[in-house]
Amino acid sequence: MKNKMSLKPVWVFWFVVIACCFSGCYPGIREEITQFSSLKKLNPKTYPLFVDNIEFQGLTASIDNSLLYFKKVPLERKFHYGKEIYTAGHMITSLETFKAFLEKQPSSKALNDFIKSSFIVYQAAGNEDGEVLFTGYFEPIFDGRIEKSEEFPYPVYSRPQDLLEIDLSAFSDKYKGHQRLMARVNDSTKRVVPYYSRQQINAIEDFHTRSKPVVWLKSRVDRFFLEVQGSGRINLGNGDVLRVHYAASNGNAYRSIGRYLIGKNEILKENMSMQAIRTWLEKHPQRMDEVLHHNESFVFFQTEDGGPYGSLGVEVTALRSIATDSRLFPKGALCFMQAQLPDKKNSSSLKEWEPASFFVLNQDTGGAIKGPARADLFCGNGDYAEFTAGHMNKYGKLFFLVLKPGQG
Repeated sequence: MKNKMSLKPVWVFWFVVIACCFSGCYPGIREEITQFSSLKKLNPKTYPLFVDNIEFQGLTASIDNSLLYFKKVPLERKFHYGKEIYTAGHMITSLETFKAFLEKQPSSKALNDFIKSSFIVYQAAGNEDGEVLFTGYFEPIFDGRIEKSEEFPYPVYSRPQDLLEIDLSAFSDKYKGHQRLMARVNDSTKRVVPYYSRQQINAIEDFHTRSKPVVWLKSRVDRFFLEVQGSGRINLGNGDVLRVHYAASNGNAYRSIGRYLIGKNEILKENMSMQAIRTWLEKHPQRMDEVLHHNESFVFFQTEDGGPYGSLGVEVTALRSIATDSRLFPKGALCFMQAQLPDKKNSSSLKEWEPASFFVLNQDTGGAIKGPARADLFCGNGDYAEFTAGHMNKYGKLFFLVLKPGQG
């Protein structure tokens, strides 16, 4: 597995893909965007008005979860805010200072005065207009069983025994910071090759022998959307609920089936939503292979108490945790987003979305969340969360806050 010659066919291909990601190959995005230019430092005179429209609910808990992360890493670990660097120790002080001020239940004016005097605010580069596209994800609930049956024939796979994770930085420092490659050893050639695609996995009849199912679902559509969300609750039918969480992926590129269906004129762009995709798939079972296999990415799961957990290994909080491109933005950071949310009192109508602003923590990432103009909001669980996550496709602005050095 450590043989560089056998790795070459894999890493040359993936290096091209990764290089494209790092150079900013995103529609409508300035190509020069990198870790050092993804955030723009603002003059205090241009700070946004900091108003939390959801009344700070859950914010303290989310801050505490980021603090758990920062206290587990070396205190000198560096976090980039554009060209400026702050240590984990400073991030801890920053969050603790902000949390302590919130406990005073400040007025809107006091909060804004405090941020202006004590915090540096950066704006995410976004697209050419400086905007970020916000989408949503949630924790779904599906029916399932521990044992396979005619009613529950679709396995939710655990991490396969033959799935390799390759860290290119072990071969050369020039690959530091690049994503790890998921691969396998070809049985006949003994070379390392990309791991099986979704279509290949579905075609391998005995795949369960290398990847033990953690639970069985009644629908392929349920399994696909469980993968998209990355975690979920499984109702086992006997009063018990199983929590399943992301364990690994096959490393194949994520491709949107929603975009595919729009391109095929199956769903109008203005009508696109998670719910619309589910309805279309259930009405066209004969085309399910065609559509689902368009997305070659495949997710594997593990059972775990609590959660759901983000990429930092801490629990994400409803409407307080976001996922961004981890190569561009500081992990665990305090953020402020301006977008839209549906009215909780009337979430059945798309027309009831209203402007909203609130504080969030950058606690997750995702295969489809790439570039400086993308962020994914964790919406929680339940009907409101499902509706919001399924329909959220709103442009707004994203800001990152950090305590001024010497404060606190």
